[in-house]
Amino acid sequence: MGMCCHGAPRPSLLLHPSQGVSLGDPVTLHCHLPQPAAWVELYQDGQLRSSKEMDQKQDAVEFSLAGIKKEDSGTYQCQYQGLQPAGISEKSDPVELVVTDHSYAPPGISLCPKEHVEMGSNITIQCWNKEYGAVFLLHKDGHSAPIQRQKLSVGGCATFPLLRVTPADSGTYRCSYRVGGCCLLFSPLGDNVTLEVIPRPAPPGDNGGASRDLVAAVVGRWVAAIVFIIILSVSVLLVAQRRQMQSDERPGGEGV
Repeated sequence: MGMCCHGAPRPSLLLHPSQGVSLGDPVTLHCHLPQPAAWVELYQDGQLRSSKEMDQKQDAVEFSLAGIKKEDSGTYQCQYQGLQPAGISEKSDPVELVVTDHSYAPPGISLCPKEHVEMGSNITIQCWNKEYGAVFLLHKDGHSAPIQRQKLSVGGCATFPLLRVTPADSGTYRCSYRVGGCCLLFSPLGDNVTLEVIPRPAPPGDNGGASRDLVAAVVGRWVAAIVFIIILSVSVLLVAQRRQMQSDERPGGEGV
């Protein structure tokens, strides 16, 4: 096992649950196979963690982790030995098993200058803790992954800038921090702050001015068309009148 040649299509690996895992929780890793396999291997942080022989009819295999410990947090991949065609697959895309340790205090959070701001303002979110942590993460409700991360600054405080905010930046924000030492071990999420970005009102008369410009453009085109028609009609009449006069001046133009 662990051969380096690759010929089989890459498998995929999924975690269940994929979020909100705490120490002591059970987790299942599902390795989905695109073709029959002889065996499947599970890797944690690049090192072989487990291996299973396969029934040829199986298109997936489960690896169960009961009672998650901090050492179980990390990056996982799976790989298999294909049958038809034969060959070792590439490893699956990595998935992260992030574990929350509730023995660590959740971080504090503050929003500056305030929770209701106009579009285009610059906002600062600060997160802090008292004792632990090397990296702070900023989370926004509705996003599965942190939207920003920052190394711990002096005084156990991290600053996350939100520049020239738009209504899309409105929402609820929280912080967590990665516990120093090992693994993907994080604190619980802290309290939240809510940001509301107020769209700037349109300057007075902007819509009216645009409407007036449109009306003026339409009226101008109509006036130009009418003037053109009048000039064309007068030209036609003058040409007809001149031809009539020329006809009258010819000999025999009048009856005998």
